[in-house]
Amino acid sequence: MKVQVLQENLQRGLAIVGRAVATRATIPIISNVLLQTEDGKLRLAATDLDISIVAWVGAKVDESGATTVPSRLFSDYVANLPAATVALETVGSGRQLRIACARNDSTINAMDPADFPRVPEIREGVKVRFDPKALRRGIERVEFAAATDDSRPVLTGVHMKSDGPRLTLAAADGFRLAVADIQLEESPAEAIEVIVPARALRELSRLIGDSTLPVEMRINPQRSQVLFEWDDVQMVAQLIQGTFPNYNQLIPAQFNTRVVVDVDEFRREARIAAIFARDGSGIIRLMMTPGEAGMPGQLTISARADEVGGNEGQLDARVEGDASKIAFNSRYLQEVLNVLGSGRVALEMTSPSAQGVFRPVDENGTPEPGYVHVVMPMFVQW
Repeated sequence: MKVQVLQENLQRGLAIVGRAVATRATIPIISNVLLQTEDGKLRLAATDLDISIVAWVGAKVDESGATTVPSRLFSDYVANLPAATVALETVGSGRQLRIACARNDSTINAMDPADFPRVPEIREGVKVRFDPKALRRGIERVEFAAATDDSRPVLTGVHMKSDGPRLTLAAADGFRLAVADIQLEESPAEAIEVIVPARALRELSRLIGDSTLPVEMRINPQRSQVLFEWDDVQMVAQLIQGTFPNYNQLIPAQFNTRVVVDVDEFRREARIAAIFARDGSGIIRLMMTPGEAGMPGQLTISARADEVGGNEGQLDARVEGDASKIAFNSRYLQEVLNVLGSGRVALEMTSPSAQGVFRPVDENGTPEPGYVHVVMPMFVQW
């Protein structure tokens, strides 16, 4: 292999595929990145056997070929090279990769590309096209609610289900549930219901970034793998097999108390209370008090810890129904407020021991379609 590529393009490509490199590799070669010439470009690939990422970089190909080199070493080295043309050439019967750039000349030990795991190719199956902004927003609103331990594998993923031109994403970890809708450009050719690893969607969201190019999702006929493709990047992930819980029954249809408040103010007060909640079992208490004689209602956010003290903040709010109170895990409360952006949010509840429901709302308090978040309360001594 003998190619020439711009340093900034190579660095960008390595940063993309580096998201899939195995950090604790049981097979040494999956700590490497694959470099391969293909159709006049340099193809970069990395995999940890669960997620595979491929990126193509424009290059001048003098001799076709392939090699694999340690990803971290190669990426760190390229990142520190000057902004110039980088010449890559396999030497020593392909056992080494020579890298020349400006006045730098180095060699890195390589491994046989034939031993590198094959990145799955999905050419058939149901396809969906996404607006990148809508896809990223939908992912960010749910992925954080997925479970992080493997005791129930299906909960480590995000459930995707289509209903005509609408795709619903849902994630739950047993303590909270996030559900978001994405409007599609057109309905998929056949119904979709799969569970995508939350980590894969998290990486996808990062890689899409501010891209304006449509993202295509393709699910293989066996419903075992999913491909996301945009620009010169592909990501393939193994789908999680199993049945996702029927989460619709976890969303209460009625409430006894509803409080509508500014998201930014609520977020700020929750962040302040969280400082004290760190030493108080991570508990934030909320008290809702309806207004009287035309006065606004009040939401009181508090936290206390016997060892350090306590905090109490108050916000003007529109409170409908009965006065009530509820307590949440500090992290769970902050995370849902963080993904709501600006505007207003409604918190609905029936009792201190029942789940709280968060919905973004407009200025009139009307729920905005497309997102709901349910959090189980914490039982506390009031």
